[in-house]
Amino acid sequence: MRKIQSSEVKARLPQILDEVERGETVIITRHGRPIARIVPEVDNRAAEIRKTMDRIAAFRQTMPRLSVEEILSARHEGHNY
Repeated sequence: MRKIQSSEVKARLPQILDEVERGETVIITRHGRPIARIVPEVDNRAAEIRKTMDRIAAFRQTMPRLSVEEILSARHEGHNY
């Protein structure tokens, strides 16, 4: 979440809307006091998160199953202690 002066919003509205579309919340201030908040559309954001989680789940199905020992072994592989 970031704050921006109301006078700056006029000049940078397209960039601010791009940030909000990417999920950032922007607080607009006047004389240092918050006067408004621009937040991402909840429905679009929730759908995007669901789609991403589905893609991650599908990707995980393509990966080989590894035991904890294999993961720990790979973590230290190539280290010089």
